[in-house]
Amino acid sequence: MVETNYIVPMVVAAVIAFLIIIYVIIALIRGKKKVEKKEIKEFQPKTPNPIKSEDIEKPLFQIEKQQGIPEIPDFKDSSEINIRYPLIPPYCFAHIYWDQNETELVYKIEEPELNQEEKKILKLLESGIRELINLSFINVKNPDTILLYLEKNVRVLMTELSIEVTKSSFLKLIYYIYRDFVGLNELEPLMNDYYIEDVECNGIKSPVYIVHRKFRNIRTSLNYDNIPQLASFVEKLAQKSGKHVSYAEPLLDSSLPDGSRVNATYTQDITSKGPSFTIRKFTKEPWSPIQLMEKGTVSAEALAYIWMLIEHERSFMVIGGTGSGKTSFLNCIAFFLPPQDRIVSIEDTRELALEHENWLPSVARAGVGLSNLAGERYGEVSLFDLLKEAFRQRPDYIIVGEIRGKEAFVLMQGISSGHPSYGTMHAESAETMVRRLQTPPISLSGSLIEGLSAVCVMKQTMVKGKPARKLSSVDELLEVKENLAGVRTNNVIKWDPRTNKFHFNSKSKAIYDISIQFGKNTGELLTELKRRTILLDTLYKKKIAGFKEVQKIIHKYYKDPESVLRKFGIK
Repeated sequence: MVETNYIVPMVVAAVIAFLIIIYVIIALIRGKKKVEKKEIKEFQPKTPNPIKSEDIEKPLFQIEKQQGIPEIPDFKDSSEINIRYPLIPPYCFAHIYWDQNETELVYKIEEPELNQEEKKILKLLESGIRELINLSFINVKNPDTILLYLEKNVRVLMTELSIEVTKSSFLKLIYYIYRDFVGLNELEPLMNDYYIEDVECNGIKSPVYIVHRKFRNIRTSLNYDNIPQLASFVEKLAQKSGKHVSYAEPLLDSSLPDGSRVNATYTQDITSKGPSFTIRKFTKEPWSPIQLMEKGTVSAEALAYIWMLIEHERSFMVIGGTGSGKTSFLNCIAFFLPPQDRIVSIEDTRELALEHENWLPSVARAGVGLSNLAGERYGEVSLFDLLKEAFRQRPDYIIVGEIRGKEAFVLMQGISSGHPSYGTMHAESAETMVRRLQTPPISLSGSLIEGLSAVCVMKQTMVKGKPARKLSSVDELLEVKENLAGVRTNNVIKWDPRTNKFHFNSKSKAIYDISIQFGKNTGELLTELKRRTILLDTLYKKKIAGFKEVQKIIHKYYKDPESVLRKFGIK
């Protein structure tokens, strides 16, 4: 009985001792975590020390500079396609091949593979970077500065967290950190592909599609699995472009720092598959007129005719469907603007890039808050507002990115009052364009529309089974009848899809009007048009197509045409 009385207290004491030991262990673990957290917080610099250009060393992680544009051979049969070219060399490549199971082309993004341990380390490092490292360096232009700053801070973070990896693992980790913090996450490889024109994401659990310059629409290996991931990326697109997106304002229309145009939605209420985005990529340097000739988009004679219209202050519109090359063509023919004249451009999102000193680019701005009774928000600056102001800025030429609404009335009034102007519109023909201008919400009279000398029609088509963009025709407006009664046109330039050749009609009303207005003989004007045609054709044959080089020659021609013609042996 006595022994039993001793056993009970001993068991109770043992249980209490065990609980005390567990409590002490938990306290020690919590204390260690607090210390570790405190140490990480102490690691964060209160005032980040910027890296000076003279202190730049060579980082271990480097991206190879691509030598020119990757060459892609022609394939008669799509099932034979199996090519691979660099995107972010030597780490990331594009692999385009024929998928036998799906019977379609697939665009696979090939990136360094991480094992489970490397994935854990990457996740830990990314958490530390978000908390500890100042990423304002992303605005630095020198890539070596960015890579060095990133690499040094990652090394310090790895030391603090007692992480040791091999050199190959370190380079793979830095690649993903660079991609996700400096670039556009999983989308960064696609943004480095010269051949990609558009990137299209329709929502979660749906493959991202691209529009390839050579193979057109292709399904990629990129897929967003959940709404938070995709919503976070859309937020990043907004931040990169200096805009705001939220549940209250779920639509985004802006430009990225590299000039690419972004259109995105933020919530599942707007697009049923979740957030979505479409990115229209633009080349860093706009195509010169000679480059468009090399692509077969336009002929030398058509460019020479447009050059004559621009020099003699005749207005015209560039029209076509979505993706037909309207903006690229407008940017191309802006090469022919006189070097000393003042140009004012007006756009929704910045797309034009002119090699012109006397150029004032203007961009519309969205307002904030709720709309007033007039449907406008506080601080909003529309195309209409910018266009009205433009006429007070004494422009010699006005370029409007895209005509959609009431700004067309102000533009046509300006054309009628002697301001040569150019713009783009979504329309398939001169007749369709006139119909759009005459009906609501624009509702212009035929007499105002007649201020346009010509309409350039762009078309996306197929030539010998390959996608191509063509200047389909240039039509002069002879008469625009009221009340949608029709329009009379004179076709000056016509592309023949059967022969893939451009034909020129010398019986031009615009040339005749120029001869009357400027007191020049029609024959002299046609002779000058021929000389310019020969000049452009000579540049094409000599492969002088560079952006700045071609612009320099055209500017020189305005000042001293004889010396330019002598230089290229043209009489």
